[in-house]
Parts: sequence; C-alpha cells; structure tokens
Amino acid sequence: MPVVRLYVPLGGATLREIAATGVLRAGVAAPVEAYAVTDELTALLPGLDQEALEYTAFLDAVAVSATFREHRGDRRLVIAADADPEAVQPGSRTPSAVRLVDTLPVSRIASLHVGEVAPLAGRTPTDPDEPLLWYDVTELGEVAALFPAAGARPGRGAHG
Repeated sequence: MPVVRLYVPLGGATLREIAATGVLRAGVAAPVEAYAVTDELTALLPGLDQEALEYTAFLDAVAVSATFREHRGDRRLVIAADADPEAVQPGSRTPSAVRLVDTLPVSRIASLHVGEVAPLAGRTPTDPDEPLLWYDVTELGEVAALFPAAGARPGRGAHG
C-alpha cells in the first residue's frame, strides 16, 4: 500500500507526548500541520525528481519549525513519518503543505531531525541555515529529553 512521506515540525510538548503515548494525535477537528510532496509542488517544480521534491518539502517544514519552539533556547524539530494517503489532506501555507487528520503511531515515524545544541558563530537558534542532526526513531526517548518541560528547565525554579 502506498504511503505519503510527511515532514512534521513539532514542539517539545508534542514530542514528549509522542514518547509517552506512542502516537502523534491528529484528527479532522485537530489536524497536524505537515509538509509532503504534493501534486501542486510537483507541478511547480516539474524538473525535480522524487528525492529533490522530498527535500523541498523537508526544507519547508524546517523553515516553519522555529514557530513551534516553546522556549527561546529550544532547537528546531522535524519528524519524518509515513502516513496512509487517506490520513492526509491539502494544506494552504505552501505548495507542500498538508494536514495530517488521523492519529499516527510511532511505528510510522522514520526519523527525527533536531537543531544542533550550539548555534554556529553569528547565528541564532532560529537561523534557517542551522544544521539539523538526524536521529533514528529508536532514539525518541533521548531526543524527547532534549526538550524538557518548562518547570524542568535548569535555572527556571523558584530561585532561578
């Protein structure tokens, strides 16, 4: 059965929820923003092969990933996952924008892409050129630990 490769920008709370529950919750009433190779993207870039189109969709997800940060120091975060075609509806942000409208189990997540810890010289953590590190889905727990909840952040307690 064919699948749609999605690139989903997330915040730390959603990633922690995925790690705890084993699913990315989504539905028609609560869709999740994602990016994928769409007919519109393919028509816009007719000379690109599938791999280049997927990379374009990935970059679109990376470009908006900073808007999902919960705290100033949070890294960019994008997951790559495979969804059934009926779980994906057109989006409107860019030609690659889609909406995930059905719950996605962690078994459908292929990889996690996380911004580097320290920004490169002269760049802020929101710099669109910030390199992203690749993690296998088996490292989900370790990656989720990189995004602690607000109360768990060092220096943010009653005396910090």
